[in-house]
Amino acid sequence: MLKKMNDFLAGVPATLVGGVFLVLSFVLPRVGVNLPIDPAWITVIISGIPLLYLAVWRIIYNPGISKISSALLITIAMFAAIAIGDLFAAGEVAFIMAIGAILEDMTTERAKKGLKKLISLAPTQGRKIVDGKEVMISAEEIMKEDILRILPGETIPVDGIIVSGETSVDQSIMTGESIPVDKGVGEDVYCGTINRFGAIDIRATKVGEDSSLQKLIHMVQEAENNKAPMQRITDKCASWLVPVALMIAIITWVVTKDIVRAVTVLVVFCPCALVLATPTAIMAAIGQATKHGVVIKSGEALEKMGKVDTIAFDKTGTLTFGKLEVSDIISFEDDLSENDLLTFTASAESKSEHPLGKAIVAYAKKKEVSIPESDSFKMESGKGIFAEVLGKQLYCGNEKFFAENSIEINAYIKARLEQLRMQGKASVLVADGEKCVGIIALSDVLRPEAEKMVNKLHEMKTEVVLLTGDNKKTANYFAEQVGIHKVHAELLPEQKVENINNLQKNGKVVCMIGDGVNDAPALKCASVGVAMGSMGSDIAIEAAEIALMSDDIAKIPYLKRLSNETVSTIKFSITLSMCINFLAVTLSVLGVLTPTTGALVHNAGSCFVVLIAALLYDRKFES
Repeated sequence: MLKKMNDFLAGVPATLVGGVFLVLSFVLPRVGVNLPIDPAWITVIISGIPLLYLAVWRIIYNPGISKISSALLITIAMFAAIAIGDLFAAGEVAFIMAIGAILEDMTTERAKKGLKKLISLAPTQGRKIVDGKEVMISAEEIMKEDILRILPGETIPVDGIIVSGETSVDQSIMTGESIPVDKGVGEDVYCGTINRFGAIDIRATKVGEDSSLQKLIHMVQEAENNKAPMQRITDKCASWLVPVALMIAIITWVVTKDIVRAVTVLVVFCPCALVLATPTAIMAAIGQATKHGVVIKSGEALEKMGKVDTIAFDKTGTLTFGKLEVSDIISFEDDLSENDLLTFTASAESKSEHPLGKAIVAYAKKKEVSIPESDSFKMESGKGIFAEVLGKQLYCGNEKFFAENSIEINAYIKARLEQLRMQGKASVLVADGEKCVGIIALSDVLRPEAEKMVNKLHEMKTEVVLLTGDNKKTANYFAEQVGIHKVHAELLPEQKVENINNLQKNGKVVCMIGDGVNDAPALKCASVGVAMGSMGSDIAIEAAEIALMSDDIAKIPYLKRLSNETVSTIKFSITLSMCINFLAVTLSVLGVLTPTTGALVHNAGSCFVVLIAALLYDRKFES
C-alpha cells in the first residue's frame, strides 16, 4: 500500500500538480493574495514523501556507505526549511529532485518484450517414432536418444543428428546464415531451426535446458540480469556530500548563531543541478539521435559508446542486406547466351520452394525475361531439381546431385565453382541432359556505405571485427571487401558471446552490431548493443540498447561523436553546477542568501544546466 502511494506521488501527473502549487506559493504573496495555507505544502507532500521514502529505504537496505545518498541530504534540507517556516524552499528542493528522478527514469527504461518473443520460439511438441508409428509428445517429454520425425515446414524441437533423410534447414535463428543449409545423414540439427523441405528422422542428442535454443534464451536472460541501471552521479558522491554539507551548516550555526544561515547552506548545498545534469543532456542527445533515425534506449549506452574501442559486426543483414541476388550467369556453351541460360533455369526453378530457386526466378522477372511453363518437375531435398523446358531435360542443383545423375563436371567447371566459393557465392549448376551447360551464382549484397564506414572507424582508432555464422570463405570475402582484417566465422550464438567476452577480458570496450535472433546474446553481453531496426528481428532490437531504424550503418561513427559530446556536456554541466553551489554556499554563510533566495539560485543553476543540454539537441555532427 505504502509503495503504491509512493509510486503514484512520484509519477509525472502528481509531480506536475506539485509544480503548479509551488509556482502559486511563489507568485500569490507577491501579488497580494495570502491563503490560509501555503500552497507549497502540497508540493512538499507530493514530492517530499517519495524523497523521504527513498532516503529511508536506502538507509535500511543499502550496504555500507551507500546508505548515505543525495536523497538523504535533500530530505534533511527539506525538513530544516520546514522547521524555520520557509515552505517554498522546502518544496523547491523536493520538486527539483522529483523532476530529475523522472527525467532519468525516462532515459533508462528498458522494454522486456524481446525475451518473451525469444521464449515463444521454443517448440512445444515433437513427433516421436515408437514401434514404427508417429506419436505427438510435448517437448518436455522428449528424452536423449529418442528418434523424432521432422516434416517439411516444422520446427526442430531438440538438438539432434539426422539418421534418415535429406533436407535443407533454415538455421538463421542460430547462425544468421542467409541461405538454408543442406543436411544429410550424420549431420547436426539444432532446436528452434526450421526444416524447409524433405522429411527427416533425427536422434535427440540435447534436450530440454541443454538444447541450443534454451541456452540462447538463458544467455539473453543472464545478460539482461547483469545489466545494472546507470547510477546517479549525485549518489556516487553522496558519501562525502552529506557529511560536508552537515558540517558546514553546523559550523555556520555555531559561529553565527543564526539558524537561517545554516538552513540556507543545506538548501543551496542540495545537488539539484547535479541531479538534472545527466538526464537532461542524455534526453537532448537521444532527441538529436532520433532525428537521425537512431533510437537510444538508455543514457548508459550513450556514455559507454564514447568509450568503445572495438566494434564487432555480424555480416548478414548488417554489413550486407541479407538478401540473395543473382550475381553471375556463366554459360559454357557458345550457342547458349546468358539470357537463354537464365530463361531455362528460371523456368525449371519456377515450381521450386528453395530460396536459391526463388531468387533466380525473382531475378528473371526483374529482368523481364520470359519464363516458359515447365513439365515433369521433380525435387530432391538438399540436392536439386529436374524439369523439362521447351524439350530440354534440365537438371539444376549441386555437385552431389550431378554426381548421382551421372552428369560430368570437368576440371574447368570445378575451378570456376571454387572461384565463386572464394567470393562467398552460392552456385546452382545447370545441365541439359548429361552435359553441364552453365552456372548461376548468387550472393548476398554488400551495403554500399559499409567500406566508407569501416574506414572512418579505423580513422577514429577503433578496431573492427567480423563475427558471423557464415562459412569462412564467405566471411573472408566480404571482410576483404570492406577492409576488416579480423574475422571469426562459422560461429554459433554462444561462440559470438565467447569472442566478445575474450575481447572484454583483454581490456576492450566492445560494441556489437547485429540484426538476427542469433545476435541477441552477443548484443546483450557487449558493452553496447546496436541492432538494425527496420529489418532486424524484434528480439535483436529489444536485446540491443541502440537501434538504427533506417539500417544505415554509416551512423555508427556519428553515434561515437554524439556520445563523446554528450559526456563532455555532462562533465561541463556538473562543473558549472559545482561552481554555482560553491558560490551559493559562500553567500549563505555570509548571510547574503536566505532559504528562499537560495532556492531561486538553485533554480537558476538548474536552468543553466537545462539550457546547456538543449544546445546539444541542435548541434551538428558529421555522420
